Amino acid sequence: MYIDLSGKKAMVCGSTQGMGKAIALGLANSGASITLVARNENSLKQVLSVLKTNFRQIHQYICADFSDPQSLNIKVNSYLKENDPVDILINNTGGPPGGAVIDADTEEFSQAFAKHLICNQFLVQALVPGMKKKNCGRIINIISTSVKQPIPGLGVSNTIRGAVASWAKTLANELGPFGITVNNILPGFTKTKRLEALFQAQANKTGKNVAEIEQEMIKLIPLSRFAEPSEIADAVVFLSSPAAGYITGVNLPVDGGRIPCL
Repeated sequence: MYIDLSGKKAMVCGSTQGMGKAIALGLANSGASITLVARNENSLKQVLSVLKTNFRQIHQYICADFSDPQSLNIKVNSYLKENDPVDILINNTGGPPGGAVIDADTEEFSQAFAKHLICNQFLVQALVPGMKKKNCGRIINIISTSVKQPIPGLGVSNTIRGAVASWAKTLANELGPFGITVNNILPGFTKTKRLEALFQAQANKTGKNVAEIEQEMIKLIPLSRFAEPSEIADAVVFLSSPAAGYITGVNLPVDGGRIPCL
């Protein structure tokens, strides 16, 4: 299947590294113009340079920190006053620190809720009016397999990811009549800096080395390997395309079969 997103505009959050960067490149490779969103301006400029060098579309960036939702809201709305509406929104930001849920400080929940759900809400409120005018749009949230099965040692993340999944399902029901789809990607163990950090934390806690931790995790995956960020991006590109126009309100695991439930 050839996916052509020419003429489409995508806003990709957390797009300077890992899955976010891979998604931005994947969408651009299919013809979409990309607006990068992240907090590090130097990193944004580096990824923007890659996009401009490799793809002819017009690409831009917004420098915003998701720990400050109000600032993000102001910057995105300011951007929309001077630019065409966005067709595709990719909600993606780094996960909360690990740890048992019983030990989590309540402020950790507040911070995670703000970074993930409140920022998502501001973004859709800003972008959906433009999608409604076109009677078409794609909202894709990069969350976690913990939506289906909580991950030990990620108490705050498990809690917040579940909230985002329920928010997205509700949104899918509300926006369906306007031709706007809302779906969640649930990445499994993917080769990113976050995965490396989680493995290192587990190694420090257990006294095992990182290589041992990696092998233990690989044994849980039927495909016997970790995902490449580009494989998460491939799923996003498909859900962004006209071919996925009748898919909405779903949680799509991209995890090599690791989740044992249906």
